[in-house]
Amino acid sequence: MAFTAEQLVGNSSFLMSIRFLAGQMRGMFDAGPRLARLLASHQRWLLTQTAYALHLEYDPRDPTSGFTAVRLTGRITANKVASRNTVLAFIEELYTYRFITHTPGDERRRPRHFEPADVSHQGMFAWIHSNLAALDLLDGGLRAAFFQANPSMMRLIQPRIARHCLEDAAWREPPEQVALFLWTEAGGLVVDNFIARMDVAPMDMARMDMESREPGRLSVGRVETRALAADFMMSRTHLQRLLAKAAQRGCVGWHDEPRKTHLWISRDFVEEYCAWQAVKFAYVDEAFEWAKAQIEEMAV
Repeated sequence: MAFTAEQLVGNSSFLMSIRFLAGQMRGMFDAGPRLARLLASHQRWLLTQTAYALHLEYDPRDPTSGFTAVRLTGRITANKVASRNTVLAFIEELYTYRFITHTPGDERRRPRHFEPADVSHQGMFAWIHSNLAALDLLDGGLRAAFFQANPSMMRLIQPRIARHCLEDAAWREPPEQVALFLWTEAGGLVVDNFIARMDVAPMDMARMDMESREPGRLSVGRVETRALAADFMMSRTHLQRLLAKAAQRGCVGWHDEPRKTHLWISRDFVEEYCAWQAVKFAYVDEAFEWAKAQIEEMAV
């Protein structure tokens, strides 16, 4: 049976699963920085997942189905994720960098259909596989291995995850501290970097204070903003402003003011981030269990 969000938050190993996933996302960034940035802000995450789901849901009997500008705009604006102009600019960017192509024969037709390029298929497969592997760490499951052995499952899993996440305000609208990072360009990469670098052993969330230098704080280590900004292809000014805003709200801070070289992240932020991530993880697990049941039923 799939984990619920509440069960995930209450699991003493969940933070380690999130830390594992953060490391996997860093690996995806290193392998394809420009593609990984499509998942680095929450708005782009929602746009990317929804566009990919529309492609997989294409029905040849319905020429209006599939990934078209009209369909993506309609679904995104209905949930107040982005404006029409933002959606169209996003599609243009995907096409310019060859993450999507025109469906053969549709170049001059209306509505014009798009489909993901091979690199995009590979990236989405890796994202789902990494999330399943993170869930496996909690119960010793074999989700990732089953998915690897049955890649056609993606047609069932991904649209279900995308739809549930888009329609659930608990995921679509991150809590205040998380939103501070996730609604900004490359903000997801910054959070992943901090989470992956926290040296936290499996423990109950209430005991995290014991691992930090000061109550309520977890040490991230040395952070050089110039190098980090260059690494994630963002301006240093943008990163410094982001960290300054986060510091004002108590999400992060520096152990060595005013030098600002060793960063800490607040326990409250980590707990809020874990609770938000639990919503998505629960939908991933539910989609996997549902798809697995479909495959096993067809095999009988």
